[in-house]
Amino acid sequence: MAKLHYRPYIPNQTVLFPQRIDENIAANDPVRIVSTVVDHLNLDNFQKLYKETGRCPYHPKMMLKVILYAYMNNIYSCRKIEKLLLRDIHYIWLSGNEHPDFVTINRFRNRVKEEINNVFTQLVLVLADKGFISLDVEYIDGTKIESKANKYTFVWRKTVEKNRTKLLAKIRILLQQVDETIAQENSVKDTSVEFTPAMLSEIVDELKGALEHQPVTKDKEQKKALRQKKKQVRELEEYRDKLLEYDNHLDTLGERNSYSKTDPDATFMRMKEDAMKNGQTKPGYNLQIGTENQFIIDFRLFPNPTDTLTLIPFFHSFQSRYNRLPDIGVADSGYGSEENYRFMQENGIEAFVKYNFFHKEQRPRYTPNPFHAESLHYNAEEDYYVCPMGQHMNRIGTRCDKTASGYITRSDRYKAQRCQGCPLRASCFKAKGNRIIEVNHRLNGYKRQARENLLSEEGIRHRGRRCIEPEAVFGQMKYNMAYRRFRHTGKDKVTMDFAFFTIAFNIKKMCAKLLKARKGSSVHTIFIFIRTLVTQYKRNIPAYFKISEKRVA
Repeated sequence: MAKLHYRPYIPNQTVLFPQRIDENIAANDPVRIVSTVVDHLNLDNFQKLYKETGRCPYHPKMMLKVILYAYMNNIYSCRKIEKLLLRDIHYIWLSGNEHPDFVTINRFRNRVKEEINNVFTQLVLVLADKGFISLDVEYIDGTKIESKANKYTFVWRKTVEKNRTKLLAKIRILLQQVDETIAQENSVKDTSVEFTPAMLSEIVDELKGALEHQPVTKDKEQKKALRQKKKQVRELEEYRDKLLEYDNHLDTLGERNSYSKTDPDATFMRMKEDAMKNGQTKPGYNLQIGTENQFIIDFRLFPNPTDTLTLIPFFHSFQSRYNRLPDIGVADSGYGSEENYRFMQENGIEAFVKYNFFHKEQRPRYTPNPFHAESLHYNAEEDYYVCPMGQHMNRIGTRCDKTASGYITRSDRYKAQRCQGCPLRASCFKAKGNRIIEVNHRLNGYKRQARENLLSEEGIRHRGRRCIEPEAVFGQMKYNMAYRRFRHTGKDKVTMDFAFFTIAFNIKKMCAKLLKARKGSSVHTIFIFIRTLVTQYKRNIPAYFKISEKRVA
């Protein structure tokens, strides 16, 4: 009977000539693209973040490769990355068998939080140079991401202002009770003049000085009066501290209506991920992204719960990043406002931005309301409207409103001549007197232009494309890559963390597209001979973009 033989199994065997670490890594593994892409990025700005003295730090390229590859594999914890550096061959090869601990990894992320945005811009320019994107079209959308902050550490503007008003009334009453001359002189009779913590501190110091200079007495009534005065001074100190706290709350709020105590940059918003189904507000950020071909080409965080006021600052972010604006902007109805339409028209951006009720107007059974102001006939030459009964509605004035961003809108007012006894009055309007309508002619013109653009062949193509551009990115981000909540506090650190994520997301998307194009067998050689213009023009990214434009032309 033949004897059974096993292959040699010696776990602690010493090898004289050890094999290369990457021999067991597939030739088309994404880890090779991560290594090659990072090797050809310009990281000169990272050098100023280190000191020339002391222990030699880990190489920033090695740290960047490890963190990006971890983010590509849905690993965002520094402790988990530390463990993988000891037992995963991909991480061991990327790190060159170095073993930074979790504190070092986290310190590196915080150290480069100002420079990682530049790395993201460089990667997008590399994608544009390789033909993955053109940077001519930007599909814009936003989503709310929950902050790391505690959801019960809220501070509301209305509550602070209400309590502050009550506190000022208490201070005035207290100062009126103090019979010292100093307090009476500082007590403000005019309620329009508000106290400040500095003013109250001066009053407290002067009152304390006056109490210290009072002679010692054995009279019970005088002792009782002295104790009462000291008690009033302590109350005034408490009011001063509370007033300072309210003022600090208002300074932190700025133009917002709320913020979190554990993350002052986070604003309370209603999230789509509502487990309790009760509309509870949670601290978070309004994340705006611009995509093309499902690559993230720009991102920015806002405290605004709505998207309307974020479009213009987001275009400014694109301009500061690439030294130009996109030729085409595509967004949903949440961005359709007069201010946004005007900005895009004045800056030469072809707008494919929906407005309210656009989808409702496209329904087959949609019939416009004949009594609505937009359905009435307008005579542009003589500037009057015609009501459903044929009466002229002449212009009686203009109303100007100011938006939260400071933009002034102008609406013309038109009034009917006589509505009394009209058989259609009950269906036309319910207010007393003659009907008055307000019409924003500039906004109506922008809506007509937007409707023409959206219903054209190019508009239909962009509308269909928008559904699979940012929405697909959000789906992959939240469900495939489990990035549903920020893991840092403070806008600067949150921006840093998401910048790492966007770089990892774009590299992962690039690897998927290369493999889908059946180039996986030699995917690691695609970037070996990269001579990107980012390296050639390493200190002037806008100049790189202009040169790449000339080459395409």
